[in-house]
Amino acid sequence: MAEYTGLNFFEVGELDYVQYLIWRRDAYIQMLSRTEEGQKYLDDCWRMEQTTPDRAKLREKLRREG
Repeated sequence: MAEYTGLNFFEVGELDYVQYLIWRRDAYIQMLSRTEEGQKYLDDCWRMEQTTPDRAKLREKLRREG
């Protein structure tokens, strides 16, 4: 498999804007996932996006504290 060397400045300018934003987001996530602190940040972000409770974990936590 060939190593990806990236795009030059002009190739980036020709990208579809949505594709550029997706690649920028993915690169940021990859950069954060390299460190323990970054992984914690990503885990916290994922947790804050959740809109439905994890009922099984809540029950488990309440049993331990109760």
